[in-house]
Amino acid sequence: MDRGANGRTGRGRRRGVTALALAGIVGITGCARGCTSSRPPIHPNPSMFNQPKVLPQTASPFFYNGASMREPVPGTIPIGGLKEDEALFTGKGADGQFVAKIPVAVDDALVERGHDRFRIYCQPCHDARGDGKGILFQRGNVPTASLHQENIRNYPDGQIFDVITNGKGLMASYRWPIPPADRWAIIAYVRELERKRLAGAPGASTSAAAPADQPANSK
Repeated sequence: MDRGANGRTGRGRRRGVTALALAGIVGITGCARGCTSSRPPIHPNPSMFNQPKVLPQTASPFFYNGASMREPVPGTIPIGGLKEDEALFTGKGADGQFVAKIPVAVDDALVERGHDRFRIYCQPCHDARGDGKGILFQRGNVPTASLHQENIRNYPDGQIFDVITNGKGLMASYRWPIPPADRWAIIAYVRELERKRLAGAPGASTSAAAPADQPANSK
């Protein structure tokens, strides 16, 4: 065999070995993705997997008590945690009684905001007219209080705020989905519904005209 043939044979072998090595790497890495294993994965390129940080609930020899988590400095207030106006955030005054009126300025913008939030959170049960015959009542016969009942009309505004915050009867708490400012906005809109009812049908307790921009029913 001449020298040229030997060179070609050597190059062919090297190419074959390289191809096999590449195929093996592809096969190993391909199998590793999506496979289950009881052992920690191997990361040829750890990237951001390994970070110099302290994980929650882990020990740390740096601090005197051996815990990594630190207690807040005395007097620390979380974002949104400064609630100086008790009436605004609880619906109660300094005497612990429900405030009679909404503790913010009531204007068209507040009522409109309350209208928007009412449609999202209240209308499915209380209906657009507030008569308690929303879609859940129509389809599931879920008993819902009418907002035009005399006892509810006589609630202090702070008591309605408390019901939205903590729930009552079958009504769940809306503390988390509805922030305090929107709770007061909803109350402003509910009072507007009640005024329209009384103005439209003096002395009546079961009939109500829907708001001008609301349909006659919630279907």
